[in-house]
Amino acid sequence: MSWPGKLELEGGFNKVEDLVGRAAIYPIAARQPILQAFLAVPGSGIGLTAKIPEGMRAISVRSDEIVGVAGFLFPGSHVDVLVTWRGDALPGPETQIVLQNVEVLTVGQKIEPEPGGKAETVGVVTLLLKPEDAQKAALASSQGAIHFVLRSGADRGQVSSAPVSVAELSGERRSRGSGASAPAHEPPAKQTYVVETILGDKRATNEFEY
Repeated sequence: MSWPGKLELEGGFNKVEDLVGRAAIYPIAARQPILQAFLAVPGSGIGLTAKIPEGMRAISVRSDEIVGVAGFLFPGSHVDVLVTWRGDALPGPETQIVLQNVEVLTVGQKIEPEPGGKAETVGVVTLLLKPEDAQKAALASSQGAIHFVLRSGADRGQVSSAPVSVAELSGERRSRGSGASAPAHEPPAKQTYVVETILGDKRATNEFEY
């Protein structure tokens, strides 16, 4: 379609040749000008690889209907990743948040959400992570059960958390890494009482300890 030459578009293109080999990473409507922000960088490939920014990695984690928040995970969702595991030094299983505010790249083999936000159960979820976070996700998936906690679309905050054990579910708290015993209670100091006895014209005093 014709476009006014005096109306310049920031990030627009002047030559069709500059678009060759560039994959679209966002849906583009009809008659909408194509901008740099809509396209993957040159040489990034097509499909899922085009959606991975430089310096980031995509890793797939096995899911099920419950772990996948009952099917309400969609491409573009943000989640926290939890792992429930049992260590050799632990008396019981613990659950820990290992990753926060993680973007979901694909759900199953779908890169775009279903129209209308239809829930769908899938077996694999692909996450967009930094390389060091991808290591954590791989280790967590090999050590225990992975769980996804769905975030609000506007929530990008980070929270501090400690592992939760079975003992804490019943209201008990277990101190870890501390070999110090509880301080012994010292017996109360003895008190001395003086009792004076008067018998006629005789007086006598006796001391008693309590």
